[in-house]
Amino acid sequence: MTLASALATFGPAPALASDNKAGPRFATDGPFNRSTVIEIARALAKKPFQPPQDKLPEQLTKLTYDQYRDIRFKPDHAIWAKTGLPFQMELFHSGFYFKDPVEVAVVDNGQARHVAYDPDMFTFGPLVPKPIPQGDFGFAGIRIHAPINRKDYYDEVCAFQGASYFRAVGRGQVYGLSARGLAIKVADPEGEEFPSFRAFWAETPSANSDSVVIHALLDSQSCSGAYRFTLSPGLPTAMDVEVSLFPRVALDKLGLAPGTSMYYFSDNSRRDMDDFRPQVHDSDGLLMLTGRNERIWRPLANPARLQISAFVDSGPRGFGLMQRDRSFCDYEDLESSFERRPSLWIEPVGDWGTGAVTLVEIPSNSEIHDNIVAYWAPKTPIPANAEYNFAYRMHWGLDPDPQPGTVIVNATRSGRASVAGPSAQRLFVIDYVAAAAAAGQPVPLPIPKASVTASVGKISDVAVTVNDKINGWRLSFHLDPANETLIELRSTLAFADNRPVETWVYRWTA
Repeated sequence: MTLASALATFGPAPALASDNKAGPRFATDGPFNRSTVIEIARALAKKPFQPPQDKLPEQLTKLTYDQYRDIRFKPDHAIWAKTGLPFQMELFHSGFYFKDPVEVAVVDNGQARHVAYDPDMFTFGPLVPKPIPQGDFGFAGIRIHAPINRKDYYDEVCAFQGASYFRAVGRGQVYGLSARGLAIKVADPEGEEFPSFRAFWAETPSANSDSVVIHALLDSQSCSGAYRFTLSPGLPTAMDVEVSLFPRVALDKLGLAPGTSMYYFSDNSRRDMDDFRPQVHDSDGLLMLTGRNERIWRPLANPARLQISAFVDSGPRGFGLMQRDRSFCDYEDLESSFERRPSLWIEPVGDWGTGAVTLVEIPSNSEIHDNIVAYWAPKTPIPANAEYNFAYRMHWGLDPDPQPGTVIVNATRSGRASVAGPSAQRLFVIDYVAAAAAAGQPVPLPIPKASVTASVGKISDVAVTVNDKINGWRLSFHLDPANETLIELRSTLAFADNRPVETWVYRWTA
């Protein structure tokens, strides 16, 4: 695959600073252009992987959670804070979990300038042990601020911190799920590999710019990579991502454009949940738009055992983890504001070929764990010493707008089919609604026909009725699993006017 826009002609590969040299190794002072990070990554991949050599002072590595939180960046020291530009960049202090140095540079007029660590950039509260260590031992990451909600205040819009993790919000939203630069060997018995962003270069925006460009260097045991993020705040907040990967070894367990989220429980899975809240999750479903233009909705689950689902496709048009329930009464949580957490939609640029949207659901007994991962897994491994280019756009906000008139899944619920009948039989209730339907808009008649299938087991009592409470339709059916322990379910509706309908898929487990 190739990037959507042609990259600048590559010049000679820049020399990497010596591994034994004090100070920055990657984000150094000097000329910078669109190919600089690509050439650094290419040169890095030709060498055996070497983890960061710089050692963080022990005083910082032993910080507790509360001590680390007592270190705060001074807003008046933000990059571009005194320029009146539409963006500002703040820096995360190293310490606690964040022990590997992250280098930072600012690019202006084709020149990169290394940003050295300075304790004067931060305030250190009473919980932080004194004295504060001196030296240029880097940062833990960066965060971008912009006046996304008010013209007179720079809210945090995006943050990169921890391995290759980053997250963003749309206008009026609060942080929820995260993304990663790359996923390698997710849920693999050999153990997962976590690539890290080792350095960032932030291009100085113009005075009237509505976007800012961030370059990042990724490295891990298996590969290195160059990333270019173009961040445009709004609702949604958009991020155009261009990637060049340079594998050291064949990549056969790879996840592109991965999203990571938390799902604890919801309407369709409250078993053994003793909690006053109706639902607790950052995302409640995986949405896919296939190369065949089929729109598929898969409700998430908190399974009893690890489960992995692969949705094979060719030329995917989009996928992502959605937060579809948007009412406070869906959660009744005054502090967490789950209803304001963003959905993340991934829109591939160009043809991504054949592969599978892969969903990993990890058992969790707490809402503090990110137990959901979704990514694109290419069918063909990327060979060692190759170059692999791809691009995509991220939308941090609400569900992507469907084709006009599309009927989407509004809610999924399940429970015991009958108090008097066998306890193993399950009742499923799925509500559908026309996307963007106006309040009070008449429900089209006649009632649509339903199609429900199961990989094994028996489906019965299929019924569709008008649900005037949501101005939509309700599909219900019974599932008799017999002695099965895992069943794949699938349903859809067929309307007389042939309007597009989201396909509902679900994995039932005993």
